Amino acid sequence: MQRRDVLLGLAATGALTLASRPIWAEDDTVTAIDTPKEAWKGRVSDEAWDVLFREATERPFTSPLNDEKRPGTFICAACYLPLFDAKTKYKSGTGWPSFYDYLDGALDTKRDFKLIIPRTEYHCARCGGHQGHVFNDGPQPTGKRYCNNGVALNFVPEGDKLPELRS
Repeated sequence: MQRRDVLLGLAATGALTLASRPIWAEDDTVTAIDTPKEAWKGRVSDEAWDVLFREATERPFTSPLNDEKRPGTFICAACYLPLFDAKTKYKSGTGWPSFYDYLDGALDTKRDFKLIIPRTEYHCARCGGHQGHVFNDGPQPTGKRYCNNGVALNFVPEGDKLPELRS
């Protein structure tokens, strides 16, 4: 399935709406940092920097994380904030790692009109790095598909220590 087919299908059915669940709750402990975008250059790959801080999109079916099936945690490639539990990852067929839920407080959203059709873009709540877009065509229990750029993530297998957060 081609990415444009997915986007056109979703647009045709009116499925592109804001995520229904709130991103910030009163008990969230994620604190945003104000590290300038330029400061991340050299700390992540050039491709990751383009995705995270210029809101580019990696080519579909290019990320090794598409095939990652081990238990563990997916973290932001820039600041290392844990974003997704591997238990919520599923094969969407879109060419990008996809998840049906995220870790509490880990993401922030905004409306994106880059393709004229409104979409909901999501970012790391800590460093603001662009991760991907969320759609309402995912599996239960949420019905959401967090379609993530693989280069915007790192994977930490279960049992390995999560790296310290970076600023």
